[in-house]
Amino acid sequence: QVHLVESGGGLVQAGESLKLSCTHSIETRCISGMAWYRQVPGKERELVDTIYSGESTYFLDSIKGRFTISEDNSKTAVYLQMNSLKPEDTATYYCNVNERLINGRCREVPSWGQGNQVAVSS
Repeated sequence: QVHLVESGGGLVQAGESLKLSCTHSIETRCISGMAWYRQVPGKERELVDTIYSGESTYFLDSIKGRFTISEDNSKTAVYLQMNSLKPEDTATYYCNVNERLINGRCREVPSWGQGNQVAVSS
């Protein structure tokens, strides 16, 4: 059974920082990359940032220069450092891995963290 466990969310004031963490139990040889998404009520989940082979790519102009995705050397954890937080960053954040080991083979099957609430007050 695959588990992605998130931590690090909370309530902060605008301008402060938070670091989200996500650890997983997925066979690392299957993993090509990891990602962070976020979602607010009534809206679709949106891709925030990805890291593949050590290279990060952000997908929201609003986070440029403020958010940084990283992974540990063993690829068993992914992080999202969020600086200069703004009220519009308020959302539930989800980590994502798109591969897992099934019946001895690596398969493209998405796995999600439980969601981590980030709230930024003005």
